[in-house]
Amino acid sequence: MARIALFGGHGKVALHLERLLAAAGHETSAFIRNPHHADDVRAAGATPVVADVEKMDIAEMTELLRGHDAVVWSAGAGGGNPERTYAVDRDAAIASMTAAQEAGVRRYVMVSYFGARPDHGVPEDNSFYAYAEAKSAADTHLRGTDLDWTILGPSALTLDPPTGRIQIEGHGARDKGQVSRADVAAVAAAVLERPETVGRTIEFDNGDVPIDEALDALR
Repeated sequence: MARIALFGGHGKVALHLERLLAAAGHETSAFIRNPHHADDVRAAGATPVVADVEKMDIAEMTELLRGHDAVVWSAGAGGGNPERTYAVDRDAAIASMTAAQEAGVRRYVMVSYFGARPDHGVPEDNSFYAYAEAKSAADTHLRGTDLDWTILGPSALTLDPPTGRIQIEGHGARDKGQVSRADVAAVAAAVLERPETVGRTIEFDNGDVPIDEALDALR
């Protein structure tokens, strides 16, 4: 059994992930901003912790993370407000990495997106620009830490039922594809159990290969 710290605990991917982690016997501390979401988190098998990452400093985050075995970042500002996007998707995410280091939590899984990189190609007048910039900065920072990191880059997210099957970039995936949020959660749960995914950026969409087989192909 592991103790998982999950940022963005009421997100659609996160709620799926909480159910999977509970079924696997893990304990999850799900950090949420809105206390009214606590019942949903409990129903998914996690322990809700009310904590606004946008307002917390590194010392407060560090205390939250102490005693955990892994961190999963699945939080986001939700787009629309560039200032808030930078505050959450970049600044708070980077602060959580520092907090993980200071708390001695080595394992860190980042839920990013397919194509997140400094040369993302999104024009400045596009509403997606702030998100692309923020995620690129956070991912780049994570790669430069000494954490045992894995970055997940799912393509466009859907609300479709889980398929249990994906394809990975370099093995058939395409950045204009789609993947269900439930399958993203399944990939996140899987990589937490796989030390061989440390130091890997895994971009993927839905495909024909069972998740475990797709991840095996990365060895």
